[in-house]
Amino acid sequence: MLVILTTHPIQYQVPIWKALAADGRMPFEVWYLTRHGVAPSRDAEFGQTFAWDIDMLSGYPHRFLDAAGDATPASFWRCRLHEPLREKLRAVGAKALWIQGWQVLAYWQAVREARAAGMEVWLRGESNDLAPVPAWKRAAKRPLLGWLFARVDRFLAIGSANRRLYRSYAVPEAKLYAAPYTVDNQRFARQAAALRGERAGLRRDFGIPDDAFCVLFCGKLIAKKRPQDLVGAAQQLRSSGRLPNVHLLFAGSGALECELRALCETGAKPLASFAGFLNQSQISRAYAAADCMVLPSDFGETWGLVVNEAMASGLPCLVSDACGCAENLAGPGCTFPARDVAALADKIVRLRAGELRSPPRTLPSVQDSVDAVLAAYRDMAARQ
Repeated sequence: MLVILTTHPIQYQVPIWKALAADGRMPFEVWYLTRHGVAPSRDAEFGQTFAWDIDMLSGYPHRFLDAAGDATPASFWRCRLHEPLREKLRAVGAKALWIQGWQVLAYWQAVREARAAGMEVWLRGESNDLAPVPAWKRAAKRPLLGWLFARVDRFLAIGSANRRLYRSYAVPEAKLYAAPYTVDNQRFARQAAALRGERAGLRRDFGIPDDAFCVLFCGKLIAKKRPQDLVGAAQQLRSSGRLPNVHLLFAGSGALECELRALCETGAKPLASFAGFLNQSQISRAYAAADCMVLPSDFGETWGLVVNEAMASGLPCLVSDACGCAENLAGPGCTFPARDVAALADKIVRLRAGELRSPPRTLPSVQDSVDAVLAAYRDMAARQ
């Protein structure tokens, strides 16, 4: 039995849980710390209360733990265990505990409980080696992560930069399994196909001019995602005449929305449309309406799963080199240096002219991650 501990039902993880259950070869159960996202929940970065509008709980075994009453996935200290796990793990016959990173206290507590119960610990985290780390922070961080990694038996690596991070801590290759970050590619492809004939109407609904080259930003309107860089690039393209019909579509909400709206209304005609927060059943409308998507995030964007969604929907993407997904999904032709507005503007023009093409590749799939988990489980069983 494998117990998977995670902060809350996450739309990108649930397809893996369902696929593992459908496969049936590995007994497992998902243990949730909070109901964030399935019950109406406040998300500080979105700046609103929401619940995902797709089924997040059926088709796989799960339970909700008795976590701290004020637990929230966004707080390290608040998201903590309210009960010891040792006896619960033993009661279900768990052989391994899988945690989803180290960003909340509950994961550190759970590692201690699992090791005390004599079982393996698995890890699938998001962090990577891309961001420059100040010397003082590196000196404080390395002993902590070194302590954690020394207690992990199997690492499920989501991509190249994530894998390098583990290797930089001397994690041996034998402990690493390629379990790529992915979305439900088939769902997004189906939704894109169903909306293809409605593209003109969708563009009118979003306020996109008929002749516009529409560039989509999808995500929280917060500082680390640098949506203002996309505005700056679009302003350069209009003022220089290189792409006078460029139009932005922002699908998301957050603290920078008012600032972005003001920046986009300074010209003779609006530079952008603002769709607000779009839930999972609605986000494909934005992918169908746009001509490309840009993820201009700074360091701190550990992956960027909207790129997976957009590419599964058939939408070309430009991605900053600070994003964890850049080298695995976009490739060098469709990346640009983070914070370099001029470089981003140039890439948009070249993409519009058909000069840029992502290298042919098969998107990572849910099955790829399932296969990695099953391989890890087989290796564990062979060892015991």
